[in-house]
Amino acid sequence: MAFRLLCITFVVMKQRNHAFDFLCGLCIIRMISLHVMQICGRSEQDWWAFIMSWSFFFMSFFFFKAGYFNKSLEGDSRAYCIDKFKRLFVPYVITGLIGDAIYFAFYPKLLSMYHAPIEPIRWTMIWTRSSFFGNPPGWFLFSFFSAYILAHFIEKVKYLHWIVLLFPFISYEMYRLGNPLWMSFNNVFIGIFFFSVGRVWRRLMERMGHRTTVIVSVVLILYFVAANILWHGEYAMARNAFDGDPLMAVVNTTAILCGLAGLLIAIDMPRVPIISYIGEHSMVYFISHYPMLYFYKFTHLCFGRSIWGRSDDVIILLPALFMICSWLVPFIEKVPWLSGRWPKKEIKVCTTEK
Repeated sequence: MAFRLLCITFVVMKQRNHAFDFLCGLCIIRMISLHVMQICGRSEQDWWAFIMSWSFFFMSFFFFKAGYFNKSLEGDSRAYCIDKFKRLFVPYVITGLIGDAIYFAFYPKLLSMYHAPIEPIRWTMIWTRSSFFGNPPGWFLFSFFSAYILAHFIEKVKYLHWIVLLFPFISYEMYRLGNPLWMSFNNVFIGIFFFSVGRVWRRLMERMGHRTTVIVSVVLILYFVAANILWHGEYAMARNAFDGDPLMAVVNTTAILCGLAGLLIAIDMPRVPIISYIGEHSMVYFISHYPMLYFYKFTHLCFGRSIWGRSDDVIILLPALFMICSWLVPFIEKVPWLSGRWPKKEIKVCTTEK
């Protein structure tokens, strides 16, 4: 009898979590809408402030989601750090430099027209806020990268993970001191806290089962609705800023993140085409939208027209940004140093056949 060795090479494909794609899509829609409102000077309106006061938790969701899915904290440190460096830090630097190129391409023209900088140039923002001039939201990628790395090394020390319970208080203390840490590191502590909440919530859901998860999740959502009215507190991760009751900002955010994630996963939420697509390709929307906002703003200024205070520009920008970003998805995702989508390692399985 002869035996042949059959080797099959494949890449493990993960089934999409439609609940998290949906929540991620909502987060990106909120973020881009906020930035459009801000750059057009329309973010101070009462109706918009109301929407923000009920959706402030969405930025923390990315850290929660990362913790929920992350199972590699205990692995090899070198491989782990290299992977996160490639997927987060490299896109942070490259997309920031692209944003700078767009920003400063307009600078000489605008300076000659208006005889003063359109926006103040503070070089300190690079190392104090980890932001680039042409792509300010880049701070998130650096904080995200830092949270991943610090969480990994905390997990390496037995029982040290309990220190994470203190991290929201550390971020609040940094806020009270005027956020003195460089590279936006002031918000990394609370980011790791929500990262850990995501990990713990996944384990609890596995133990509770379907029915109990639904009940507990509904209770948490109802609690958030009541608590956000009675003891309102908001946390803005971009500025590491607490507004209202700081303790309730953390408690309420924890409740709504666990409640929404638990309920939508437990009911096996189907894919919602447009919103889920945005969530599935969130990195492209995240890194692309702000340089386009600057391009739109500065182009208009070159023709002597300001978009500040103009609702018509909001109406133009919102659909245009989402359509252009959607068109860019297949192109950007082919470039790993932009999208962070580096090829997965192939797994080779060998079997014998008579």
